[in-house]
Amino acid sequence: MNQTPSPEQNIPTHQPRPMVDMMLSIVIPTVILMKLSSEGDLGPAGALIAALAFPIVWGLYELAKFRKFNFIALLGLVSVVLTGGIGLFELDTQWLAIKEAAIPAVIGLVVIISTVTPYPLVKTLIYNPKIMQVEKIEAKLIERGNEALFQSRLLKSTYLLSATFFFSAAMNYMLATWIVVSPAGTPEFNEELGQMTMFSYLMIALPSMLMMAAVFYYLWRTINGLTGFTLSEVMHGENNK
Repeated sequence: MNQTPSPEQNIPTHQPRPMVDMMLSIVIPTVILMKLSSEGDLGPAGALIAALAFPIVWGLYELAKFRKFNFIALLGLVSVVLTGGIGLFELDTQWLAIKEAAIPAVIGLVVIISTVTPYPLVKTLIYNPKIMQVEKIEAKLIERGNEALFQSRLLKSTYLLSATFFFSAAMNYMLATWIVVSPAGTPEFNEELGQMTMFSYLMIALPSMLMMAAVFYYLWRTINGLTGFTLSEVMHGENNK
């Protein structure tokens, strides 16, 4: 007898799309604020509303279709609200520097706080069953008596991961204070905001990605040293012998 699929079974499998997330939640809203905030275009309020629409609609779409909360969409929403608010209310540009530093700093603090919970974020981002064969690794660690040592190094990996976000916070603050010097709400402010966004990808995003890759390499070397497994033997999607 055929069984009626449960609502959970009808939910499509969510495939991460980081480039789409970045474009819709951060890049496009930033360009709108930068290029369409003048009175001859959408104006400060209109540009802010248009920019907010992208992360809001995208986040709601992901939530409705996949029942999955989109953290990047939320991050983009918060970033656009704060950046647009600074321009709209013509606040001191020092607040922009604080905002640019605050978001990665908060994420870094969350990573550290997660170490005192059963779910350190390094397990969510890197050492999780969707990426690695966690049960296979842990069975070998127990067999070799290396479980405690591995947990200690996993904790160290979490601290290293948080350091990448604190690095981004410091660099964001320095970049914002260096580039954005015009009063908020002026065309010059919007242009400088665009320059800051462009330079941030070169001076912040790339080094941060390299640092996160180094954290992954450290964790992988730990697994290899304590279990003897090769990378292909523990990563999903490989043919394991």
